[in-house]
Amino acid sequence: MSDSIPASLERLMAEFARLPGIGPRSAERLAFHILKSDKKTALSLAAAIRDVKEMVRHCRICYNLTEKDPCLICTDTKRDASQIFVVEQPKDLLLLEATGLIRGTYHVLLGHIAPLDGIEPDDLTIGALVQRVKEGHIKEVIISTNPTMEGEGTALHIKSLLQDIEGVSVTRLARGLPSGSQIEYATRAVLQDAIEGRREY
Repeated sequence: MSDSIPASLERLMAEFARLPGIGPRSAERLAFHILKSDKKTALSLAAAIRDVKEMVRHCRICYNLTEKDPCLICTDTKRDASQIFVVEQPKDLLLLEATGLIRGTYHVLLGHIAPLDGIEPDDLTIGALVQRVKEGHIKEVIISTNPTMEGEGTALHIKSLLQDIEGVSVTRLARGLPSGSQIEYATRAVLQDAIEGRREY
């Protein structure tokens, strides 16, 4: 620990440096920015961090992030509850929702199958998805995983679990999403093409 830097400031730099994409220089700039800010601004940031850790949780139905359980999407009676868009992460849900084209509901897997990384189907919310489809009045499951190797593998696994359930159509977002890309980086136009051009899977 450097004698020229107060211990609390050095600790703040170290914490910022642990964030993804933040190197030592960026961590230093952020720490000094907080130090220069007025007390109210700095404590507001601290309170926001505390609140997100204490108040945000996963919806017990769709596993989206929420402060109310079930979430606002799952309790929205104007939604088509017979249609489920299956996504990998909450941020994918946000991007699809931002298109304004989704009238159905969602299911967040909280990842994708990646055996090399030790992520198996049981580590995701796939079992809960299958249970939802079996218990509910679901007519269509739109698999909206990323068009990557892991996303495709996850999609195939989900299809194999759902294909024998009577009255349920399993579709996949169309190739408006380039292979190897991620929903996170897609434009609204690309997502619209993918949603409207979905096909039987």
